[in-house]
Amino acid sequence: MRQKRQLFAAMALCLLAIPNAMAQRHVPLRYWFATPTTLRGHAVWLSSATDRNPTKQQVESAGDTSYNPDQEWESQSLPIGNGNIGGNVFGSVEAERITFNEKTLWRGGPDTSRGAAYYWDVNKHSAPVMVKIREAFGRGDWKEAARLTQENFNSVVPYETAAENPSRFGSFTTAGEFCVETGLSAVGMTHYRRELSLDSALAKVSFSKDGVDYKREFFVSHPANAMVVRFTASQGGKQDLTLRYTPNPVSTGTMTADGTDALCWTARLDNNNMEYVVRVKAVAKGGTVANNDGKLTIKGADEVVFLITADTDYRANYDPDFNDPKAYVGVDPVKTTADWLAKAAAKDYAYLLNEHFADYSSLFGKVRLDINEASVGDDLPIGRRFAAYRQGKPDYYLEQLYYQFGRYLLIASSRPGNMPANLQGLWHNNVDGPWRVDYHNNINLQMNYWPACPTGLEQCELPLFDFIRTLIKPGTVTAKSYFGTRGWTTSVSGNIFGFTSPLASQDMSWNFSPFAGPWLATHLWDFYDFTRDRHFLAKYYDILKGSADFASDYLWHRSDGVYTAAPSTSPEHGPVDQGATFAHAVIREVLMDAVEANRVLGKSAKDRQQWEDALKHIAPYKIGRYGQLMEWSTDIDDPKDEHRHVNHLFGLHPGHTISPVTTPELAKAARVVLEHRGDGATGWSMGWKLNQWARLHDGNHAYKLYGNLLRHGTLDNLWDTHPPFQIDGNFGGTAGVTEMLLQSHMGFIHLLPALPDAWAEGSVSGLYARGNFTVSISWKQGKLAKATILSGSGVPCVVRYGDAELKFKTRKGVRYTVVAEGQKLKVVAEGK
Repeated sequence: MRQKRQLFAAMALCLLAIPNAMAQRHVPLRYWFATPTTLRGHAVWLSSATDRNPTKQQVESAGDTSYNPDQEWESQSLPIGNGNIGGNVFGSVEAERITFNEKTLWRGGPDTSRGAAYYWDVNKHSAPVMVKIREAFGRGDWKEAARLTQENFNSVVPYETAAENPSRFGSFTTAGEFCVETGLSAVGMTHYRRELSLDSALAKVSFSKDGVDYKREFFVSHPANAMVVRFTASQGGKQDLTLRYTPNPVSTGTMTADGTDALCWTARLDNNNMEYVVRVKAVAKGGTVANNDGKLTIKGADEVVFLITADTDYRANYDPDFNDPKAYVGVDPVKTTADWLAKAAAKDYAYLLNEHFADYSSLFGKVRLDINEASVGDDLPIGRRFAAYRQGKPDYYLEQLYYQFGRYLLIASSRPGNMPANLQGLWHNNVDGPWRVDYHNNINLQMNYWPACPTGLEQCELPLFDFIRTLIKPGTVTAKSYFGTRGWTTSVSGNIFGFTSPLASQDMSWNFSPFAGPWLATHLWDFYDFTRDRHFLAKYYDILKGSADFASDYLWHRSDGVYTAAPSTSPEHGPVDQGATFAHAVIREVLMDAVEANRVLGKSAKDRQQWEDALKHIAPYKIGRYGQLMEWSTDIDDPKDEHRHVNHLFGLHPGHTISPVTTPELAKAARVVLEHRGDGATGWSMGWKLNQWARLHDGNHAYKLYGNLLRHGTLDNLWDTHPPFQIDGNFGGTAGVTEMLLQSHMGFIHLLPALPDAWAEGSVSGLYARGNFTVSISWKQGKLAKATILSGSGVPCVVRYGDAELKFKTRKGVRYTVVAEGQKLKVVAEGK
């Protein structure tokens, strides 16, 4: 039976059982390093002091820098995960180091020593000040309007962990590290390879030493909710291993033996008493396993498999009692981890691997991309591939790899039943981190999910919607306290404990972000538009309605009949304004979404009419003296400004109120903005501009941004860098390439809207379009060869290619083949 399981697992890894697999050749998607890492970054929080003996305060804020002190973690490690737990594989010869994470291990919240009121009672009652601010704008006193905003629309909550004790906002924090000592030396080691396979979500380390070939394999199974690590060698009896666990340093706990082959670390974070449990079990073939002094020691084994799992006591709460410090406690991690580990241990390695692969490939295998028949080629280490690419050598395999890496990361960091991907997905190597490794709601969290539906990963977006649900009750209080509106909203930064308030800073350029909530709410309609799942829309309609109510109530009805968002800002850029273009674009989007949802579900016409009235009166887009789309209500744009944020182009992307097809003059003005802002910036910013150039149907310029993102915004392990590492740029890059090949936001399926000259031939299969269509496209010599469209809901289909457009009715479950004949499109075949 075991041999059959192993054979089946091997066959599964060779044959990707996915839709459209027979229609396209398969090139293995992987990258690798040729040299081992060191162990210098182990327990990196110790480096917060030069003598590696930090104070308690230094440890508590360790990692709160724009430079990661462990550069090997940031650029050389291999990330693996299952949406709940994750880790980074380093591949040192002397000892395997694995940084470890559990996505709900957070400091902060209502259960710190100062209680629930300390956490929740932080909103200022600033709604009456809105009138004074608008009066100041009305008389032209912008300085007074800015002062009133700065003094009244912050809170008492510091963002920095070190600024208060205990920190109530908190931060995502490490779940510790594992170190598996091997007793080997790198001296005389040959044939080293550290590899991550995107096809199988399997990391591997291999090398030869003294005539023995050593191999390690790593994956994190979603079905088993366990990290699985296997050590093997070409000769028997060569596994002499010692596993040690280094826990989170701002927690207090105990390590206990669980039999002779397992350890259980049970602890609580010092900041908020959050309980977490980490379990590890060694399964050895041959040799001996000992469990002494808080470590596992294996001697003379042929093979060793480590099973690792973790959990916290966190429970998402959609109706928190603001007086209950335990509002987010509701899981027994001792029990859950014991159950997961026992079930995983009952299966052999081959079974666990096959189970993992079947689950993972059902998602990853949905989409294939082939550019210019790219191949692995010389199979260079990733550092050398990047070096050549940065010097201008074409590498279409690398471009395919990066695209699919974004999909890999989303599967690994966001699965149903847990929190969404944060600023670093679910990977972290320190106590604190850049921007608390939080949920940044002024683009970053939203960008994480841009590729979800278009690339067949719609179920990976479900955690975002659960997260939004945690914001509604607190966000209703925030909306009422600060703005006097109905509905709900949130602010720039979020955690897992329903935080929706602004922070303490009076810098309103970043801390004043009332339209973060409406931006998040637009994802609800977009998900419905892709899936046409009426049950989903009905479930979330009240949340979308609440956001639309907030947006419409927020508008200032000026005496000239124009409605503006006063006060508002262009996030992280510029002054407090009486109507920033970004704010109006988001309001338009959420109101239009709510109107359509209202119609689909047959809801109250009175609500719809109110939103439609706001849409009729909201201040229009304006074009400035340079021909640019104006960022603010007055023409103060600087053509030399190359700021990373391009907020005022929200209507171009991710919105749909600016398009070369429907609003050519506004699209031209948007182009001027992008030309002024330049083609550089941070990784995520280049990712956003890539999407915007694609929406302008300029494939060559979009391709330039994609190249810049890879050359200047990507680390050697393919992670995006702000700097430091920030995962949203990876997702923005994947979304942008998808927008180059397929768009559907304007009510039609647009084939190859921004195909660059460099991609003369290729194919893509399995992309999703709004209307619940699955689309596969092939092209030759830069021209459409054919497109296959599978109708998932049986709704009418409109297809566009160039200036040609075709409309036809569809039947659910039927596949239609579309080709271009001259200047026209034609359906040439249909079938199941």
